[in-house]
Amino acid sequence: MSCGEPHETDCSEILDHLYEFLDREMPDSDCTKFEHHFEECSPCLEKYGLEQAVKKLVKRCCGHDEVPTDLRSKVMGRIDLIRSGQTVPEHDVATGSPASPGPQEA
Repeated sequence: MSCGEPHETDCSEILDHLYEFLDREMPDSDCTKFEHHFEECSPCLEKYGLEQAVKKLVKRCCGHDEVPTDLRSKVMGRIDLIRSGQTVPEHDVATGSPASPGPQEA
């Protein structure tokens, strides 16, 4: 999506990283870049507002469930592996069981 107007940061980059912005999972300098983009780009601002509303609705309706500590640890460990560029084991994070094998060769 693009509004057709030139911006310092392209609309596609903003929309590709919108959830990182919503979750504040980016450096402050990038957040500032996004805020500036929203000031001058109403289509992206509209998309941001819609995604923000959906996120609030999901939190209100589903945000009361506790995440099991062991699951949280496994997921965070896997995220750390991915971020460090290490090979991620081929198993199910939730159960710790191996991933189901693909089709057998004849």
